[in-house]
Amino acid sequence: MRVSREQAAENREKILSTATRLFREKGFDGIGIADLMKSAGLTHGGFYGHFSSKEDLMAQTCDRAVDEILAHHQVRFNEGKGSYYQQFVANYLSCEHRDNPGSGCLMAALGADAARQSPLIKRAFTQSFNRLLASLIKILPTKNETVKSEVVKREQALATLAALVGAQVIARAVDDPELSQEVLQAVFKKLH
Repeated sequence: MRVSREQAAENREKILSTATRLFREKGFDGIGIADLMKSAGLTHGGFYGHFSSKEDLMAQTCDRAVDEILAHHQVRFNEGKGSYYQQFVANYLSCEHRDNPGSGCLMAALGADAARQSPLIKRAFTQSFNRLLASLIKILPTKNETVKSEVVKREQALATLAALVGAQVIARAVDDPELSQEVLQAVFKKLH
């Protein structure tokens, strides 16, 4: 049975959306194509009509995950108080983000996993990291209203992003809820 272009586009979107969530929850190697397709409500056989390989899908989910986190933080900013930077840091270091890696930051969910992947995945991850970094550079606060050099802004953004990602990785990894919260709060205090 032939599917319409609209249905094919919907199916591709289901696969991409499901994979983006599941890879962040289970890791790139934590779910196979058959289970991914089942989770998307589609048959295994339809996968290759949309993606050339699991690796192709993995690379595309890197970009999608950054789109999602940036959109999520924009929505949260529109609902809250304070600067976009302050809200970004608060949302990133929240228990909600810690407890929901499937809808959270690609860097915190898959950073260690990406280091063990192919050059294609590392390239996609690097491009996604650079997009997130560029967004962070734009929202960094400037002290004393002085204009910072691009080099200084980049260094500050790199250090901030590394602290945010590291805090989430550690907060998710430890089995002590109080220590987990303490890590998030300590980094929040330093960055906020």
